[in-house]
Amino acid sequence: MANLKDLRNRIASVQSTQKITRAMQMVAASKLRRAQDAAEAARPYAERMEQVLASLARSVGDAEGAPRLLAGTGSDQTHLVVVATAERGLCGSFNSTIVRGAIKHIDKLLGQGKTVKIFCIGRKGAVPLRRSHGSYIVEEVVFEDVSQVGFAQAHPVAEQVLEMFEAGEFDICTVFYNKFESVLTQVVTAMQLVPAALPEAAEDEEDTNVDLGGAAYDYEPDEETILRDLLPRNVATQLLRALLENGASEMGAKMTAMDNATRNAGDMIDSLTITYNRSRQAVITKELIEIISGAEAL
Repeated sequence: MANLKDLRNRIASVQSTQKITRAMQMVAASKLRRAQDAAEAARPYAERMEQVLASLARSVGDAEGAPRLLAGTGSDQTHLVVVATAERGLCGSFNSTIVRGAIKHIDKLLGQGKTVKIFCIGRKGAVPLRRSHGSYIVEEVVFEDVSQVGFAQAHPVAEQVLEMFEAGEFDICTVFYNKFESVLTQVVTAMQLVPAALPEAAEDEEDTNVDLGGAAYDYEPDEETILRDLLPRNVATQLLRALLENGASEMGAKMTAMDNATRNAGDMIDSLTITYNRSRQAVITKELIEIISGAEAL
């Protein structure tokens, strides 16, 4: 059994840890509101962008002049997998679930004989992927000094992805991230960036909100020209959406993890306090017995 001094030191150590976890929980809670608002505000814009592109793509049809970002390269041999994770840990299974989902997809593609390239966004995803699939990583981007990820971070990454596509380095690009649903729930999501994966419902004019009232639109300039301008913007928009969803999910996961850590520290303190009191009582009882025994011997 540990002596009283060791128990006191351990209780003090756990109490210090509990103060840190409680402070981190409060910080995560304060950041969560802003991150959640940003993620929810980006959803309607990204969804509307997809609907507009779907309407334009339906007008173009299978024309030979359709942009490659919409029609693709005609092959699916080379895949670029973008894995978006956080820069820091202490957020439960947030990072590991994204990495596991990406690895499962990568292994499936490799099993089919496809060529895979990995683009890592965030330090916490790059570390485990280097161990398991390091030879497939072609690029790593970190935002360690960025407190709130925004378009200023998403746009350069999107430009880099587009440059790789124009250079013929891949045929299909998919991004993995955590979609924010609640503080307790974040869903690993795989979204195809290139070529643009437009909503299936938009193929039927009756099921889409783009052509309100069945109105006909005349595009100026023509649909192909508009698509060539909007499709690169759509890549940046959808990538920004993924990063914002990740940011809100990270704060939610961190808040939950730190709450659990604070509770566990409290339970440990209670258990150590009981052990300390019992040990102290045993020492007092032993001293009393020694005093009584000595008095009786006299």
